[in-house]
Formats: sequence, structure tokens, C-alpha cells
Amino acid sequence: MSDTSSLSNGPAGAPAGEVIAALLADAGAAVAVDRAAARFLLTRAIALLDDAPQDSRPGGLAAWQMRRLERFVEANLGSPITLESMAATARLSSSHFGRAFKATGGETPHSWVLRKRVERARKLMRESTLPLAEIALDCGLSDQSHLNRVFRRYSGVSPNAWRRMARA
Repeated sequence: MSDTSSLSNGPAGAPAGEVIAALLADAGAAVAVDRAAARFLLTRAIALLDDAPQDSRPGGLAAWQMRRLERFVEANLGSPITLESMAATARLSSSHFGRAFKATGGETPHSWVLRKRVERARKLMRESTLPLAEIALDCGLSDQSHLNRVFRRYSGVSPNAWRRMARA
């Protein structure tokens, strides 16, 4: 179940997350007895949720958008990831997405994806004996040379040196 504690206060000063959880529990109990009452309780929960402010930085992405992006990028690291596909995942236009993403985390979407690719490369180097050329392709990089450049930029050492240190 998702964390609802960050929602603003609901009726009578109770945190909205608690009120929504209580309404959902009551609706669940009412389903077998009175479907109209259950529907009414669900409608109240939705209305309260719609009125609650989203927990995002001004101009940034909402937490749900970042969670969707994390899942999308993890699932697609081995293939090309475009700004347009990330924007569609966050349900924003490409131009607004780029600004909102940078406002959220301080880095560009491209830089964030490259960092994720390097993290996956580290994991593969630590847990397997795959050649670096194959790791590069598994991480969505064009070849071993590309892996070397990106890895050195984000780690400060070459993939071979990092692999030796990780195994020592």
C-alpha cells in the first residue's frame, strides 16, 4: 500500500491519508452489505484525494511520476531511452518534462539515464564474468568504448580498473 501520510489534513484536522484509508476500509466492509454505501464512501475518498496537494517541488515532478520513470528506465536500460519516451511515461510534454526533471533532481534526464546505466554496469561487473563489450550492450551503450568513456566520467576509473578493485 502506498504512503498516504504526506497528504494534507482532511475533515476535523485528521491527516487526509488516514481519512482516505478509513473510508476505503469502510467501503470494503460495506461492499457485501450495501453497494450504494460502498460507492458513496469510495466517491468521498476520491474527492478527498483529488483535493489533497501533491508532494512535489514547485516546477518539479510528483513522486508518482518519479516512481513511474524509475520502473520505466529499469525495464528499458538495455535499449535506447528517448526524452520523448520518458516524457510520455511521466505524462508530460517533452519540453516541460526536461525542465521539471531537472528541477526535481538537479540533473538532466540524459545524465540520470547514463548514471543508471553505469550502476547496472557495476552490478554486472560485480556479479558476473561477462566481457565488457557484452556488459556495454546489456546496459544500452553502443559498444565497449562508449562504456569506457561513460563509466570513467561517472566513476573516475575505467571499467577494468573498477572490476579489479571490486574483486580484490
